[in-house]
Amino acid sequence: RDWDGVEDVRFLGGFGSDYCSGNVEDPARNYLDRGEQLAICVRRCVELSTTEPNSGSDRNDGDSDDQQQQPYSSLDKVIHVGDAPADILAAKSYAFDHPDKPPGVCVSVVGVATGSYSVEELRKLCGESVPGVWEPVVLEQGMGVGDE
Repeated sequence: RDWDGVEDVRFLGGFGSDYCSGNVEDPARNYLDRGEQLAICVRRCVELSTTEPNSGSDRNDGDSDDQQQQPYSSLDKVIHVGDAPADILAAKSYAFDHPDKPPGVCVSVVGVATGSYSVEELRKLCGESVPGVWEPVVLEQGMGVGDE
């Protein structure tokens, strides 16, 4: 199936192998580490947006290293998908607290009750939407233990 506008969408990931604080004693580190993985993913997207697709060269062809690269495209929204409280909290902390979040970028999470947590648990962790900053969505039906 083809979707209109799909040429303006990029899918990238941040993974556990990309960042781990090593602090397994602090339960908050679970979601904070995931937030760092999200930040790495966003950095990758921003870096890719300064390169024209299939060209391998920077959009800014000036000779000076002092010139700032001009983006080929913009990053408007980050969408994180997850089925655990740590996923929700990671995206939420990135939206409101991360020092490297690009200005004007909206963060959304899609909570899916495919794991051990219910729709209601995930929705409660999301809290209220803040348009243009934090726009969470929890799917009503999942297929995991949490949806029973």
